[in-house]
Amino acid sequence: MTQVTATELKNNLGKYLKKSEFEDIYITKNGVIVSVLSNPNQSKLQMLDDLKGIAPDMNMTDEELRSERISNI
Repeated sequence: MTQVTATELKNNLGKYLKKSEFEDIYITKNGVIVSVLSNPNQSKLQMLDDLKGIAPDMNMTDEELRSERISNI
């Protein structure tokens, strides 16, 4: 987790956009977190990793993993 001020983000947007590919960037204003810059695909990748952790057959396709997870809910 990285925390930056709104001014720091504005001055170095490219740097933080690149960094947000790998971790969430928490943006603060007057010391209070007001926003989060994150990679929308990162949560999908994390979900897939979570599925692989509970799936009984590690040789399953991504679609089979999703189906297995849904049937366990």
